[in-house]
Amino acid sequence: MFTLPQEESRAPATGLGSASTRDSNYGDGLERERSRKPDQKLPEFCAVGDPAAMFSSNSSYLSSRGGIIKWFWDSAEEGYRTYHMDEYDEDKNPSGIINLGTSENKLCFDLLSRRLSQSDMLRVEPSLLQYPDWRGHLFLREEVARFLSFYCKSPAPLKPENVVVLNGCASLFSALATVLCEVGEAFLIPAPYYGAITQHVCLYGNVRLVCVHLDSEVTGLDTRPFQLTVEKLEMALQRAHSEGVKVKGLILINPHNPLGDIYSPGELRDYLEFAKRHELHVMVDEVYMLSVFEKSAAYCSVLSLEGLPDPQRTHVMWATSKDFGMSGLRFGTLYTENRDVATAVASLCRYHGLSGLVQYQMAQLLQDRDWINQVYLPENHARLKAAHTYVTGELRALGIPFLSGGAGFFIWVDLRKYLPEATFKEEMLLWRCFLDNKVLLSCGKTFECKEPGWFRLVFSDKAHRLCLGMQRVRQVLEGKSQAAEARSSRQSQEPRSQHR
Repeated sequence: MFTLPQEESRAPATGLGSASTRDSNYGDGLERERSRKPDQKLPEFCAVGDPAAMFSSNSSYLSSRGGIIKWFWDSAEEGYRTYHMDEYDEDKNPSGIINLGTSENKLCFDLLSRRLSQSDMLRVEPSLLQYPDWRGHLFLREEVARFLSFYCKSPAPLKPENVVVLNGCASLFSALATVLCEVGEAFLIPAPYYGAITQHVCLYGNVRLVCVHLDSEVTGLDTRPFQLTVEKLEMALQRAHSEGVKVKGLILINPHNPLGDIYSPGELRDYLEFAKRHELHVMVDEVYMLSVFEKSAAYCSVLSLEGLPDPQRTHVMWATSKDFGMSGLRFGTLYTENRDVATAVASLCRYHGLSGLVQYQMAQLLQDRDWINQVYLPENHARLKAAHTYVTGELRALGIPFLSGGAGFFIWVDLRKYLPEATFKEEMLLWRCFLDNKVLLSCGKTFECKEPGWFRLVFSDKAHRLCLGMQRVRQVLEGKSQAAEARSSRQSQEPRSQHR
């Protein structure tokens, strides 16, 4: 067992029935369903061709585009229902499914509820109930600029006119893809990557992804597993060009989901210089930037770099969903020095905006530097560290290799030795075995990992749920080990019996 520092008293797991929470889990729901149905293939959005032509709707009422959109929803909803119909509750359903698959921080609800319930968070005035500037109220954009200037360590103060506010990073991905790309164009993205980005860029913009496939092989003293290099970016770009795909940009996730990797300042500059050479936009997702809990893990924001190689094509996004454990509140922000891009994205805020009351709350939260620095961040990091220490200890006891960079809410776990054959079919069967034993993980295929057998395990949960989840993981893997030993014993005996 482990104890989280100053852990709040146990409470039943929060239900996922509200629309806001369901939407925040939509991407992970899709990942679960892709694992649930190995025979059902996704439209190949990462391949050459027109996505709409590759998928035919079974509804006479929908366009081909509508059919694709409905497919994503149906797939995610079915996977979501699998978990929701049997969700773990300590008192009401102790044998229900433990969710170690959805990347949410459930460790600091006590801190957040107290802060958001204070009297300064509630204000109602006419301007908050009327149509706002679609970029976001000026008072909020000013606070965002000050907040990012401080926490991203920008060399000069960031400007409110370069800030656009939307309801989450999913909307930001969608809006940027739509305004930066023509239909059928593509972004490079290092893989494995958070799989829901596929639908974020496709559903409105009909934009595709070209995977820069990374692998676990370590080739030298200065290399690490799943390392992104400029050489790999160049190769992926050339491959896309040879297949007739026009690449308009590069997506970087830093800290990385699912690897937990943190790019060094030198690596970031190399990637940005590569993009400048090829006139590519760079979308940088820094949604985990304040969730670096290892003191030895030095994080560097793109906005901290002196003299961006191509500032007009560099667009940075951040949200409160991860760093502040508010995935249901839906707040995200874009920072870009390109006024045309900012204006185009702001136009789409008509459909992805925040209510005035939420904008006021966010401004109050972001300006409370004393609470953030002295209360929230130290306690959040301590709780993340404690949970991470417990889970990695369990993995070591099982002899399971893993990667974790000291950032984010997840560990990239190597379960390849538990696959009878190195195939994605076997990976899906192992995923299903976990689910049948009431623990939900995310398998590598949903992140476009090219090596079967890698899983993402989320550790940012309360102690009692995490301990029970790891107990169930252990039971599954020990059962797999026993089955493998039995197969090996039978195989070693067969030649001797034939010889006799």
